[in-house]
Amino acid sequence: MITRQTFLKLALGASLLAGLAVPEALAATGDLIGVAMPTKSSQRWIDDGNNIVKLLAAKGYKPDLQYADDDIPNQLAQIENMLTKGAKVLVVASIDGTTLSDVLSKAKDAGVKVIAYDRLIKGTPNVDFYATFDNFQVGVQQASSIVEALGLKEGRGPFNIELFGGSPDDNNAYFFYDGALSVLQPYIDAKKLVVRSGQTGMDKVSTLRWDPATAQARMDNLLSAYYGSAKLDAVLSPYDGISIGIISSLKGVGYGSGSLKMPVVSGQDAELQSIKSIIAGEQYSTVFKDTRELAKVTVAMIDAIETGKQPEVNDSKTYNNGKKVVPAYLLKPVVVTKANWKPALVDTGYYTLDQLK
Repeated sequence: MITRQTFLKLALGASLLAGLAVPEALAATGDLIGVAMPTKSSQRWIDDGNNIVKLLAAKGYKPDLQYADDDIPNQLAQIENMLTKGAKVLVVASIDGTTLSDVLSKAKDAGVKVIAYDRLIKGTPNVDFYATFDNFQVGVQQASSIVEALGLKEGRGPFNIELFGGSPDDNNAYFFYDGALSVLQPYIDAKKLVVRSGQTGMDKVSTLRWDPATAQARMDNLLSAYYGSAKLDAVLSPYDGISIGIISSLKGVGYGSGSLKMPVVSGQDAELQSIKSIIAGEQYSTVFKDTRELAKVTVAMIDAIETGKQPEVNDSKTYNNGKKVVPAYLLKPVVVTKANWKPALVDTGYYTLDQLK
């Protein structure tokens, strides 16, 4: 028989346990999460923002999504405002990963955790985690698609190639380029690939802000200066927007019509226009980075932070931002060509067939 004293002890114990359990279950409810994205000029960043907001809202968070129009002071002001409004976690896809030290110092002082999203934030100890894809592998895949298309492994060549890099203020651009050159350099050394312009290295081939118009203008100049009578066989392009600019330039001098075959052009992000271009036989390849999965990883990190747990990472060595090695979760990219666009993009629900008509 349970005495009154025993009953009261049991009741008090149950009450204490319930009191401990409730805050963990409800800790995230209503918390503001700042999501700073660089620009709406690329569809992939729009998709990134939408995916994160949808997942955050479903879990009871209050997402504050802001786009900075590729304007650094604008992004800094947006992040400051998120802190003022009481954001508990910041997710930042930086425009320039070297310009955020001061504002992230304020975040640290306020006890706010920072997740670098797809682009590494550099020069500050106040970035806690990094959610991204295997960026070196992206470059490897871009270059490997060129090698395959040209038949270099089978001993074909020599072929003329020109190299394009991403924005010099984006740390990812160097991983993409280094990954690509790890594949291409042996063929360049063996004279199976010839860079007629001689322009190699990120100091010569980078494309500020990943701007398609800048890439198109550079391709115009390369064609005019080095390909009057010579044929261009391939172009390493790190991003679909740049690829579209390159292809516009190539088409302007007759590539892709008559007997002048379009060069093999790589890309990244599986943007809608580029997938249509791949289906049409213009752009050769892109690297698909499923932003739905990246959003899931990021929100899982936020959940862990909010409930006092350790976010899952799978890389604690690669991403040194100049102040620390930032723990990262890397997702696997997928090469998409005319041979596999449907299973990779339509069958997975990323695009519909109607969108690609």
